[in-house]
Amino acid sequence: MLDQVADTGDAGLHAAAALLGGSRALGHGVSGPLDAHEMLLDGIPGAAFLYLVDHLSTLRKSPSFERAVGMSVRTMQRRKDSPLKRLSPEQSGRTWKFAEILARTTRMLGSQAEAELWLARPQMGLDGRRPIDLMATPAGIEMLETFICRLEYDVYT
Repeated sequence: MLDQVADTGDAGLHAAAALLGGSRALGHGVSGPLDAHEMLLDGIPGAAFLYLVDHLSTLRKSPSFERAVGMSVRTMQRRKDSPLKRLSPEQSGRTWKFAEILARTTRMLGSQAEAELWLARPQMGLDGRRPIDLMATPAGIEMLETFICRLEYDVYT
């Protein structure tokens, strides 16, 4: 059982990194949680964030996406002009968490397009709240991750 959890964690790390453009955009590979931690402390390159935004189908224009990653539209536009500039540790952490949750829901639902739609729709198990709106706070993220875990294991109550 513990091996399965470790495999899922590593797969989640690699999937989140892939959503951010992989080692090419991030500047290096992410081989484990400590690598991710160090990378986030240093700040992920703007190019990795732009890669994520460019590969979103429906969420990139959502004000909820802005709140989830902690950046305004204007800040995102400035990132396009300086893709080598690193995000702050806070922005990096929020962007990484968004990528992790998107990767997890993509794995659960079978496609990124379905995952994005699911994140944007009110969910009964979240008292009618939209998952993307919960990503604006650590408490909301924790609630969302618990809900996703329950769905992955078919536990609805």
